[in-house]
Amino acid sequence: MDTKELTASDYLFKLWPWIEANLKQIAYAGGAVAILVFFYFYYGYSQTRKEVTAGQALSQVMVTGGASPQADAYLKVAADYPGTVAGQRALLEAAAALFTSAKYPEAQAQFQKFLDTYPDPDNFFTPDALLGVAAALDAQGKTDLAISAYQKAAAQSGNVSVTASAKFAIARIYDAQGKTAEAVKLYEEIARAYPNSSFSNEAGLRAMELKTKGPGAIARPVPAVATPFTLTH
Repeated sequence: MDTKELTASDYLFKLWPWIEANLKQIAYAGGAVAILVFFYFYYGYSQTRKEVTAGQALSQVMVTGGASPQADAYLKVAADYPGTVAGQRALLEAAAALFTSAKYPEAQAQFQKFLDTYPDPDNFFTPDALLGVAAALDAQGKTDLAISAYQKAAAQSGNVSVTASAKFAIARIYDAQGKTAEAVKLYEEIARAYPNSSFSNEAGLRAMELKTKGPGAIARPVPAVATPFTLTH
């Protein structure tokens, strides 16, 4: 009989002796696959449940008042649900609450803890953490370190709001230091890069004032960062 004329039954008939000889191995393999499939779906289910529970815990903390108590509560959520989206956000919210309470070294430590715990540069919250570290350094008067941290946030962030905030903060520092040329250059860059935004309007006005009044112009009281934390996402 021509091979092309073999039916499915013919192939099964030829294969059956091999199946009988290896039946135990096939059963083991099938069992192993079944176990793997079970664990795969169970893991997915348990992760989903964990994310939901973490989200509920975070929401509960977010509706309570008081910055200081919230920082501890946020840290508990972060510790109880590491790796979840809600757990990651809770860690950043804790750092923001500490910043709002003027506990700048503690805030810096928590922002940095996020970056150390979740080092993936593509992490959804990384830009906010980078900006938070810079803002905390800025608030402590560690100007040189703050500028470097702001530059890092601006360079690594794909988030327009974070990049604009970081560049504006650097321009403000140069402005306050009397580095008029550097400040004007950066203000003008911001005005061009982010048209029709609050950053653009403020930067354009400040650049114009500095060029008109010269080095003696008084810097406007601009926050170190637009609250380092109203999650920008």
